[in-house]
Amino acid sequence: MSKITLLIHCPDTSGIIAGVTSFFHGQQGNIIYIDQYVDRENKVFFMRLECEFSEDLKLDRLKQKFGASIAEKYEMTWKIASAEAPEKMAIFVSKYEHCLYDLLGRYKSGELEVEIPLIISNHDKLQPIAESFGIPFYHIPVEKNRKSEAEAKQLELLKKEKIDFIVLARYMQIISGEMIEAFPNRIINIHHSFLPAFAGAKPYHSAYKRGVKIIGATSHYVTAELDAGPIIEQDISRISHHHSIRDLILKGRDLEKIVLARAIKLHLARKTLVYNNKTVIFT
Repeated sequence: MSKITLLIHCPDTSGIIAGVTSFFHGQQGNIIYIDQYVDRENKVFFMRLECEFSEDLKLDRLKQKFGASIAEKYEMTWKIASAEAPEKMAIFVSKYEHCLYDLLGRYKSGELEVEIPLIISNHDKLQPIAESFGIPFYHIPVEKNRKSEAEAKQLELLKKEKIDFIVLARYMQIISGEMIEAFPNRIINIHHSFLPAFAGAKPYHSAYKRGVKIIGATSHYVTAELDAGPIIEQDISRISHHHSIRDLILKGRDLEKIVLARAIKLHLARKTLVYNNKTVIFT
């Protein structure tokens, strides 16, 4: 049994659903999930489809046939991926450990169906955590005037391990355009949702002084514009005058862990589709 996931977006017109489903029926496929959405303002059609095949699937041949007979006809931007092999995820961290512990715990328990070949950090503080989970840790310092050299080493490691996507689990460095181009819509970041209102080293302290009533976290794909990429997942927690600065920090870290894990799960399930710096999230 083989299974694939199809994601498409294209100009909205009649016959798309019939054309796609007929194609997979003709390939002896059994469609087990289909969802579609139409952006009526921009006249764009979106679809996610899962299909099973009882016999061994020749994925390259299927892609070629789909591209020639369906995708070209409807001017689709599309991707067909096998659901069999787990993706390879690299984790980038700095000094904060809460997201790293959470992801590795979920990975170890089998909650995240993914491979983690390596963890990369610009500090060595979290190396013992990686070692305790048996995952290779690479300390690559990022010096002010030699950042490109550090990133070249990172890219070399990522290529060597055939990494599919990257998670910035509180990695406190700006990602360069070269890295983003190498992994378009495949770098997931997490940050508190005070940005940009409470930017800086101590956003929770600033928020506490202003008496905020809600704190939150946002996970998004990384783009060239800092913290402005397509949003994957968000959540909030209510705050009252009873909460201290420490309470805000702890609640914020809990939100960051939960939101980042949700975003990764959506990405792994291929339920995110990026269009015009926004995401369509299929359920």
